[in-house]
Amino acid sequence: MSANHNSRRNFLKTVAIGSLSTLIIPNTIKASEYESVGPVSEKDKGLVFLFQGDSITDGNRGRNTDPNHIMGHGYAFSIASRIGCDFPEKNLTFINRGISGNKVTDLAKRWDKDTLELKPDVLSILIGINDTSSNIDLRPMLTQVTLQLYDETYRSILDQAVKQNPGIILVLNQPFIFKNSSTVKNWEDRHNDLIERQKIVEKIASDYKAIYVRLQDVFDAACKKAPAEYWIWDGIHPTVSGHELITREWMKQVSKKLKFIKKVGR
Repeated sequence: MSANHNSRRNFLKTVAIGSLSTLIIPNTIKASEYESVGPVSEKDKGLVFLFQGDSITDGNRGRNTDPNHIMGHGYAFSIASRIGCDFPEKNLTFINRGISGNKVTDLAKRWDKDTLELKPDVLSILIGINDTSSNIDLRPMLTQVTLQLYDETYRSILDQAVKQNPGIILVLNQPFIFKNSSTVKNWEDRHNDLIERQKIVEKIASDYKAIYVRLQDVFDAACKKAPAEYWIWDGIHPTVSGHELITREWMKQVSKKLKFIKKVGR
């Protein structure tokens, strides 16, 4: 590992603490279907995992270096806790920079400080539901993010990340929605708008050779076992069980590029 990489590691350790404990999930959810395995590869050591997005990623995370709260209480915490616990010798760093209410344009405004300065090796993004709200609700406090602006801004921030680190692993998560208390108003327009954003993210993922995590599909399948409210309580924000679904699918897809994360049978 280079001296520059070590310097970066020391800096990042002052602003982010990795995983700490295991997420307890209800008995109705099966035990984790993933385990971390395999010999430690030098190329996998010292990786920086950065989670970006809105409130779903934020998870009420702490805004200081308190390791008990730094990752929040959602899927970012669960992913970090599993991988970090299994591989302390890899010296991995996990950082959560999700901010509640953010749109892709908000990510762009803070991209230098909250992404590029952190120099991620694995960059996971989940953004889109607030962009849809801005396009449908048209409230004064919400700057409208059209489909075209969403596409252009998303590509712009990825261009910057790839330029900084051509070998970066991009993980683009499909935004999702269900009909419930927070989404019922103008439902058809809201639903159709988000579907278009899902298509945009999928196309961007293809163009950038990124990992695409189909979260809407995962939640749709889960709703055959339990009502939507069991997984996403207000049509937007996942429950503990819903965050577990995100965790499992994220690890399943990312394991295709990071081979030390291995899927095992249900």
